[in-house]
Amino acid sequence: MNTEDIISTEEFDNFIKTNEAAVVYFSTQECNVCKILKPKLIELLENKFPLFSFAYIDCNNAKELAAQNSVFSVPTIIFYMQGKELFRKSRNINLTELENELERPYSFIV
Repeated sequence: MNTEDIISTEEFDNFIKTNEAAVVYFSTQECNVCKILKPKLIELLENKFPLFSFAYIDCNNAKELAAQNSVFSVPTIIFYMQGKELFRKSRNINLTELENELERPYSFIV
């Protein structure tokens, strides 16, 4: 799986445009829930949805980028397909529900 860290608006825009299926994970280094969820999300994507590319944004280092994307709590995960936001999840994220929500839209790109 393609993963990268993003800190600028230009990097963010390029990531969304160049990946047909993209996941952007907004977090902070201080968020303990985020630290536990991130590897589990990456594992889910690698096993079930390998066409997704993954990007991490540290909201402390990219405050403007977080604000531009209306990210006000962490973790926030935004899913994009073909350059458009598919949906987003914040705070309490159930990976089983997330997997079920991704199955149908993902089937259109495989």
